[in-house]
Amino acid sequence: MAPLPTSKPVGTLVGFLICCFLVVGLSGLFAVFALPIPLERAASRDAVLDDVLLAADQPNALAALRPKLDTAADAVLTGPGTLTERVAKARAAMHAQMALEEGEFSRRMIWLIGMITLCAGGFGAMLLVLAARRT
Repeated sequence: MAPLPTSKPVGTLVGFLICCFLVVGLSGLFAVFALPIPLERAASRDAVLDDVLLAADQPNALAALRPKLDTAADAVLTGPGTLTERVAKARAAMHAQMALEEGEFSRRMIWLIGMITLCAGGFGAMLLVLAARRT
């Protein structure tokens, strides 16, 4: 039986493999902070629509809210129907947009984390195989 080599850099390679998977953990951490973005946008838009209803009889206050309404400003402030109806229509459109953004964003994050997992695991395994061949 041949003697076992004692110069294998096992600790370094295992540490590197752990770092490969830490990259996956960091991408997951990014996802935890990034996934609520559509909900936060919707909450902000919802608050602006509430402010529009509160300022219904104050033209100056409504004009000040125009930049916060962004692309929905014309439809909400000067569209057909009563202000309450226009705000309800804008709120429904905003909720639909939030659901669409959330689904799209979630799919992207799942793909991102999956690809990073595969790449980090494959890269680490490849290096461990190469190191095993050297010894």
